[in-house]
Amino acid sequence: MGEIEGLRISLTGAQDKLAQLDAENTRRRHAVDLGVPTFRQIAVGTSKAARP
Repeated sequence: MGEIEGLRISLTGAQDKLAQLDAENTRRRHAVDLGVPTFRQIAVGTSKAARP
């Protein structure tokens, strides 16, 4: 009986670790907007500047 309980505990630990890894992978897939303008936004703004 002790060996079976040990295997169940190991299985539960492995499932928990897989769930953690899946959650981390999901978080990394989604981009976070930091509010920094993109290169295209900067280029458009500078190309409209008055030339001397």
